[in-house]
Amino acid sequence: MNDSAYTDILYEKRDGVAWITINRPEVRNAFRTRTVAELTDAFSDARWDPSVGVVVLTGAGDKAFCSGGDQKERGQGGYAPGAGGATAQRPMDVEALHSAIRHIPKPVIAMVNGFAIGGGHVLHVLCDLTLASENAVFGQTGPRVGSVDAGHGTGYLARLVGEKRAREIWYLCRQYTAKEALAMGLVNKVVPQKDLRAEVEQWCRELLEKSPTALALAKQSFNIDSEQRAGVAQFAHTALNLYYQTDEAMEGRNAFVEKRPVSFKKYRK
Repeated sequence: MNDSAYTDILYEKRDGVAWITINRPEVRNAFRTRTVAELTDAFSDARWDPSVGVVVLTGAGDKAFCSGGDQKERGQGGYAPGAGGATAQRPMDVEALHSAIRHIPKPVIAMVNGFAIGGGHVLHVLCDLTLASENAVFGQTGPRVGSVDAGHGTGYLARLVGEKRAREIWYLCRQYTAKEALAMGLVNKVVPQKDLRAEVEQWCRELLEKSPTALALAKQSFNIDSEQRAGVAQFAHTALNLYYQTDEAMEGRNAFVEKRPVSFKKYRK
């Protein structure tokens, strides 16, 4: 897939930086099957392009970085293959995207400009660095909509913010301000929204001055400590697809789409 074929993302390489932008602002940059396929493809291209030293992942507009999976595409068999175009005929493979972010041997910066929620929250967690605007909002939605990331999205998050806080984030599905995220070690820096792009560009310039081999070795060394989660992530992905086939999971999805209160009471056994 080349960048001219992308419909859900924008992809630009300039001055050593690959800018990958989720371009679905009308749904707060929620991702569908095609979006994930295009993101994975762009990360693969950036990985093998020797002119690229840093990757920036962000969302179009000023309201959202990414609000997670598009629930309107999700059915009882999970996220529909082929939705949004013929280039995504396989089921959504979020685990492959997570692996692409973790294993590209170059620093990845999440530029969070608004909501980083659900699966979008997991994406920023997996990036090496996160810079956020003051209007950024962080949080999980999984257990509220009948979903969960039991791979990197839980275990690796706990490494960042600690077990107690990670369990709070996932169990309660609350939302946190950029200031609160900074205090818990979830982001590296918070700046006014008007300054976010310039701040990210400055961090990119500093990274591009560093030895690419040293950065690759450092990233791979950091990853080794949590790499056992990769096997767990594959297991969790399989389990999630089975969970999506249950009435319980569909209650969460349907309540969200229908904009009604959710009720899981009958599923407590």
